[in-house]
Amino acid sequence: MNRERQLKIPTSLNRITRRWWFFLAIFLIQFIPPYTTQSYDPVETGTVVQMILSQAVVYSLKSWYPLFKIIPIVLIIGLVLYGNRISRIFSIYAGLSYLLFAFLQSIALTKEYGLGVIISNLLMFILVALFWFWEAASLENDFSPQKPRSLRSYWALLPAFFAFWGPINMETMAPDFNPIYVVTSGAGLAFCMMTPVYLAVLLAFYPRVNIPLLRVTALIGLIIGFYNALVNFVFLPKVLWWNGILHLPLLAISLYALILAYRKLEGQPDQ
Repeated sequence: MNRERQLKIPTSLNRITRRWWFFLAIFLIQFIPPYTTQSYDPVETGTVVQMILSQAVVYSLKSWYPLFKIIPIVLIIGLVLYGNRISRIFSIYAGLSYLLFAFLQSIALTKEYGLGVIISNLLMFILVALFWFWEAASLENDFSPQKPRSLRSYWALLPAFFAFWGPINMETMAPDFNPIYVVTSGAGLAFCMMTPVYLAVLLAFYPRVNIPLLRVTALIGLIIGFYNALVNFVFLPKVLWWNGILHLPLLAISLYALILAYRKLEGQPDQ
């Protein structure tokens, strides 16, 4: 009975993540306004969001940044060396990462509006976290060694590393290619920089991966990537153009992963 139930869960989530109402729910989440302890005019919503993002809790944890760079490096090396033996650990860490993104990047104590919470981001990041925790329980991903593939299959690894590196001076927002940022930048605690990494890992083993997990991670990544493109390249290009470049891996890899995640594989039944 337990085995039958385990088999039904992936099938159910596969169907759910294809339904129109699933996309509608994700779409409607975007219209949930930020919460603040001090009231604000709805026309200020964009400003409120930027204030919360720029003063988020995560910026008070700079001394912890290296830890959250070293751990994923060790885990990815472990996947290469040990494959499925550390798959569950990798997925648990990914789930914990998305919970941290949710609460550290979506919440801030601002001078202008008091306590602020970007509820839409909070909900979306938690959703991704839940799918990664489900993967840790179900072990749908197959990270075992496979036959050599073309280099094209691993194209996402390079831009993902670029995002993970995070070569930017956070004070001037200008390019800064200091190699020490590979282990000291705040990318390890940033949704926009770690999502390309997690997606690149899944894409390296595609199609032997948890497809609903790939869909949800890529879908939320694409939404956040789109928002960042608007801010960095449309609204504030003079100041944030390089920050926009750093977010291109999120946009490109998420779009590519989402297309693959909804592509029907040979021999796959209709859902």
